[in-house]
Amino acid sequence: MNNATLILTNGKFHTVDRDNPLATAVAIKDGKFLAVGSEAEAMQYADDATQIVDLHGSTGIPGLNDSHLHLIRGGLNYNLELRWEGVPSLADALRMLKEQALRTPNPQWVRVVGGWNEFQFAERRMPTLDEINEAAPDTPVFILHLYDRALLNRAALKVVGYTRDTPNPPGGEIQRDGNGNPTGMLIARPNAMLLYATLAKGPKLPLEQQVNSTRQFMRELNRLGLTSAIDAGGGFQNYPDDYEVIAELHKKKQLTVRIAYNLFTQRPGHEVEDFEKWTDMLKPGQGTDFYRHNGAGEMLVFSAADFEDFLEPRPDLAPGMEDELERVVRHLVEHRWPFRLHATYNESISRMLDVFEKVDRDIPFNGLHWFFDHAETITEANIERVKRLGGGIAVQHRMAFQGEYFAERYGKEAVKQTPPVAKMLNAELPVGLGTDATRVASYNPWTALYWLVSGRTVGGMAMYDDSARLDRETALMLWTQGSAWFSSEQGKKGQIKAGQLADLVILSKDYFSVPEEEIKGIESVLTMVDGKIVYAAGGFSPLSPPSIPVLPEWSPVVNVPGHYRSAPPATRAGLTQQIHQCSGPCGVHQHSHNVARHSTVPVSDDNAFWGALGCSCFAF
Repeated sequence: MNNATLILTNGKFHTVDRDNPLATAVAIKDGKFLAVGSEAEAMQYADDATQIVDLHGSTGIPGLNDSHLHLIRGGLNYNLELRWEGVPSLADALRMLKEQALRTPNPQWVRVVGGWNEFQFAERRMPTLDEINEAAPDTPVFILHLYDRALLNRAALKVVGYTRDTPNPPGGEIQRDGNGNPTGMLIARPNAMLLYATLAKGPKLPLEQQVNSTRQFMRELNRLGLTSAIDAGGGFQNYPDDYEVIAELHKKKQLTVRIAYNLFTQRPGHEVEDFEKWTDMLKPGQGTDFYRHNGAGEMLVFSAADFEDFLEPRPDLAPGMEDELERVVRHLVEHRWPFRLHATYNESISRMLDVFEKVDRDIPFNGLHWFFDHAETITEANIERVKRLGGGIAVQHRMAFQGEYFAERYGKEAVKQTPPVAKMLNAELPVGLGTDATRVASYNPWTALYWLVSGRTVGGMAMYDDSARLDRETALMLWTQGSAWFSSEQGKKGQIKAGQLADLVILSKDYFSVPEEEIKGIESVLTMVDGKIVYAAGGFSPLSPPSIPVLPEWSPVVNVPGHYRSAPPATRAGLTQQIHQCSGPCGVHQHSHNVARHSTVPVSDDNAFWGALGCSCFAF
């Protein structure tokens, strides 16, 4: 029998398939696309058991695939974190902090970890330590800002034990007042290890709540249209211990995001030993289409890490980096392990390529998938060197959050080609897009798509001219088909095409026609992975799997479930009329601005909407 289990009709599918770019219907069976084309072509596979869903003209795209996401680590901690992604004002952020501090039980912390910067706020500034201490006088608070600093309130300083006698670690600074006492500001100079080591001192969730946290994070990613990700490992993420939760979810068939994972060495000076152990344990591609091993990186050796803290001068890598990197790369190529390497600056990339070319002369790469992550300042000459070695570049939207700092240090001309994505594509290099979330940039793929299409940071600064910006079709291709190359899954996923994995997203707005500013507010109204609906909203809500209660009950996710929400158009229109009636102390103009650009929380509960804006003028 060749009958479909599900048929979607009356849609506007952008397939990312050059041979069949547009379709109105798809038929799905056994987790794969059976037919993609007209309604007649899809319906020929229908029988009495086929589920048929009318999309009412909504736009559909392939499921989004993040080429660089710290999903496994992020999932373990998601329920612990208060997210400031997209929050329109510092006043809102501090109010959220105060409310969460009151809900958080001892000995837990309030953590704001990545996905925001001061340029997104109406006030255009960071919170002060005094403001943080006032918002949370008793509950420990840790706020991470990009790679450059962390803010701790007095309660957190006491818990972590930093005093006037605590020495500064290598590459970091514990800021002190005139009497030598820590102020609560931790600064990367330029090594972010102090920031991450301090964060690691906080309490962890018990295992069963880490499972819940990971499922909540995947649901949030599904809400934004993500169906696949390549996990880039991360500091303090040890294999196999810290992979227990994700492996268990895979075993129980509870993953709603496909994950290909890279292994990230954790022991400076012992990197070769780590990879020797892991190459005995795993083979590249081992696993399933939902959870599979993808090779080594993004850290291969600690001496090759160049931190992109643009508030600090570019760091020079250690003189012995080449010897250490060569030993690891030689071992990986001998065992045919794909690898990825974090690299920000062209100067670092040049030295790394010297090592790769040396190894290739002895042990040819010969089609082995390898790539650089980030590559913000790579030159055309080094792009050509990457191409000759058969490599690719995974690009993330870190510059959307750090563009202002880069322009201040290196000038506005330099920022116009940082990173030079258009030049990578002109060289016909494999390119995949992603976020590098969760500790610096936001995990929201639409923020990343907005950045490359508009050429602007989250704070609105224009970075790129027309030659460096991408058209919407190309940007989407890099988030779907393009990223599949980086997990060696090209031809298997990334397109809405017969025979490929049935991962797709139905969008809340037409990405291809809305004004640029509206791109960053797009969400999914129906997300499908492996031919099954994993998330649905709006008119498709009855098709959604049941939501999972958040654990623990005091989690920030209970009240602030992820990226700041955009109200649906019907709700927004009604509330705009109410705003114009507001004569209370909140201020008519400020709220009108917030609704137009940042309207929050897609709920029917007006109280939640007004609370997200910080308005107490109405008692709904």
